[in-house]
Amino acid sequence: MYPALAVLLRMKTESAAASPEILWVGGESGMEVELVKREGVRFEGIPSAGVHGVGLRALPGNLWRLWRGFLACLRILRSFRPDVLFFTGGYVAVPMAFASWLTGSGKRLLYVPDIEPALALKVLARFANAIALTVEESKAYFRGKAKLSVTGYPLRPGLARWTRPQALQVFNLRSDLPVLLVTGGSKGARSINRAISAGLPHLLESMQVLHISGNLDWEEVEQARKGLPEHLAVNYRLFPYLHEEMGAALCAADLAVMRAGASTLGELPFFGLPAILVPYPYAWRYQKVNAAYLVDQGAAEMCADADLSEKVVPLVKALMDDAVRRQKMHAALQALARPEAVAEIAGLLGGLAEGKGVA
Repeated sequence: MYPALAVLLRMKTESAAASPEILWVGGESGMEVELVKREGVRFEGIPSAGVHGVGLRALPGNLWRLWRGFLACLRILRSFRPDVLFFTGGYVAVPMAFASWLTGSGKRLLYVPDIEPALALKVLARFANAIALTVEESKAYFRGKAKLSVTGYPLRPGLARWTRPQALQVFNLRSDLPVLLVTGGSKGARSINRAISAGLPHLLESMQVLHISGNLDWEEVEQARKGLPEHLAVNYRLFPYLHEEMGAALCAADLAVMRAGASTLGELPFFGLPAILVPYPYAWRYQKVNAAYLVDQGAAEMCADADLSEKVVPLVKALMDDAVRRQKMHAALQALARPEAVAEIAGLLGGLAEGKGVA
């Protein structure tokens, strides 16, 4: 969601004179509805459902919703008549891509956030005129497909507006004590939350911890915070979720513990933030591939989810005590940064709309 929104907002800003008309098509009850509307982007929902890994009892109903979604896409294409369509994955996009290909409605650009594409992205690639990739290594999954461009990961607006002093001030953090950022994404990560909560008495003796827990475990982590002695609690900052201030959190940190979703491929290099990555174990292997890529570049460490309770605290302390190692990771990350990803993808969309660069 955020990569697409970042690109669309860039197009609105850069093309003010042309005033491009933009329509966001998503699931009827998707999490993006309010966020997209808040940014002034027109939204239209369609019926949608996944079929991969779905049980036999749910499959007929999901197939029916996909068919209804396809019919809705045909109606949208007849009325909106797009010059170019932009897809970032998900089963919601499949009926729209197929409807566009079938009717010849506009050119299609696919962006692949993770290194290894998920099933929906592999399907979408069959209908794409051009494909934008986060890293060079993703090309191996798209041999013989449409025109490929390596653009990097498009960062969402507002992440880059902080200096480190400003970021520290936002959270009332000291500049003379290192900062550990812990986050598991918008919903949180229970295994990370529990491992860090259990290790707080050891961590807070030598560092500050900025912990974004997600809403699901809020009561549990809040209870752990209340049990801290005062001399340790002063070094702990706990939030259920950050939106506008997420860039400040990334900027303030010296080290992070987080999942290895696609955003790590853009955010960690941009901020040069060393990290211990904990791939989500139930998401096929996409996060493991992302984490392994950064580890192979000397830019991160990886810890298996099953090993968190035993290994994460010693690993955090070892890295915080090794400034030379963190500096090497910082340099490796900076070498991977592609801060112009948003502009490059917006340029690809503009080129397709004008009939350029079409496969």
